Amino acid sequence: MSELPGTGPHIGVHRLPHAEGLDLPAYASAGAAGADLRAAVEVDVTIPPLGRALVPSGLVFDIPEGFEIQVRPRSGLAARHGVTVLNTPGTIDSDYRGEVMAILVNLGSEPFVVTRGERIAQLVVATAPQARFAEVDGVGETARGAGGFGSTGRA
Repeated sequence: MSELPGTGPHIGVHRLPHAEGLDLPAYASAGAAGADLRAAVEVDVTIPPLGRALVPSGLVFDIPEGFEIQVRPRSGLAARHGVTVLNTPGTIDSDYRGEVMAILVNLGSEPFVVTRGERIAQLVVATAPQARFAEVDGVGETARGAGGFGSTGRA
């Protein structure tokens, strides 16, 4: 693997045949946290309103242990078309070696067409340490306590 600029881990990317000719994930700006993921569809995929589709990327990632890749929505697709990633953020574990796909859902009022090479999601590389879980007799107290789901007030 060649040395590339960046501050994060090196992630190997294996391109499957149906992704030939498509760009690898890339950051759109110097300060971008997410790298754009492209659709490796061989024919256009139409997602009807309130419908969903599993969209292939044609890519397999070699993620170092201790890291994950999160699959997140693209704000432009959400704002303009109501299209988002259904299980967001989706997690690609470091030991997964299958093709990465994005589950897109169309929350808009018009059908949305996914075309080959379209930017469909963004990938964020994050640290993912494995915690040690241990049963205890009780947990420490906090000011919030057991308050959840809206307990911190309205913003």
